[in-house]
Amino acid sequence: MTSIAVIGAGAWGTALAQLYTIANHQVTLWVREVALADAIHATRGNDKYLPGFPLDERLRVSTDLARALEADIVLSVIPAQHVRSIMMRISPHARAGQPIILCAKGIEINSGHLLTEVVHEECPQVECAILTGPTFAHDLMSGKPSAATLACTDGIQADRLTDTLSNASLRLYKTTDVIGAQTGGAIKNVIAIACGIAEGLELGESARAALVTRGLAEIARLTVALGGKRETLMGLCGVGDLMLTCSSRQSRNFSVGLELGQGRKLADTIKGRTSVAEGVDTARAAAELGRKYNVDLPIVKMVCSCLHDNLDPREALGRIMGRPVKMEIE
Repeated sequence: MTSIAVIGAGAWGTALAQLYTIANHQVTLWVREVALADAIHATRGNDKYLPGFPLDERLRVSTDLARALEADIVLSVIPAQHVRSIMMRISPHARAGQPIILCAKGIEINSGHLLTEVVHEECPQVECAILTGPTFAHDLMSGKPSAATLACTDGIQADRLTDTLSNASLRLYKTTDVIGAQTGGAIKNVIAIACGIAEGLELGESARAALVTRGLAEIARLTVALGGKRETLMGLCGVGDLMLTCSSRQSRNFSVGLELGQGRKLADTIKGRTSVAEGVDTARAAAELGRKYNVDLPIVKMVCSCLHDNLDPREALGRIMGRPVKMEIE
């Protein structure tokens, strides 16, 4: 039995905590809000973020971060823009070499850093890994099979973590390319917003296929510029994640784009949502990285302009279609 701490009680954090409890690990779900922790204790469910799913009685719920971090493995399921602040809180309690696995997908907007860079800056003593791929919390809670990528620069540690965290419901595939795994997971959220916009504009399935394909090309260009491997994106953290999040209204990012395409303003679209659409901030961070590394990211820039500069979505798609033709592999 392995002790696992899940830091963050949103939908995905709750689903992972439930998954590993059922797999007979000793799991503590750390909850920031005392009221939410009390509600989960009282109802044995997380009605705020994942209603309709009872939680195993063996799952521990705590607001004591230091005690939760006594675990063998830590899963950080904190939204990307809050990873730095939580790592600053974790650092005094984390042990040297302790595995901390980031389960968020994004790029820090203030620094333009990938999340592993943020961890290394604020909590350098830990062994950082990434869990990413095409997964929905509702599917995991329903016992439906999923697969994901476990990325860690240390191949031996990747083997250990993959063996420990794989089970009948979630099969993990390992890679040492943490840059490719993170870039794929982060930028696919931006492409999903673009696909949602196309859906809202009723542009059809062909347009969505084009956006997904050319979006993958943009992800690959940025990945290589940052030092990652293009071939990593042929796996679950690239193509797999794009397939899921760009085609389902369950996707928070796709649904944001859908409402934008239907004419709603961003503020109205995200108002009242309990879960974060990471692509909203990542679009701006990724567009800046494109400028920094001289990487052409037309879809990313279009989404960024729609989200943050009030560019009309139909005009944005028109600009992309009107770009000069080029070789497909470029």
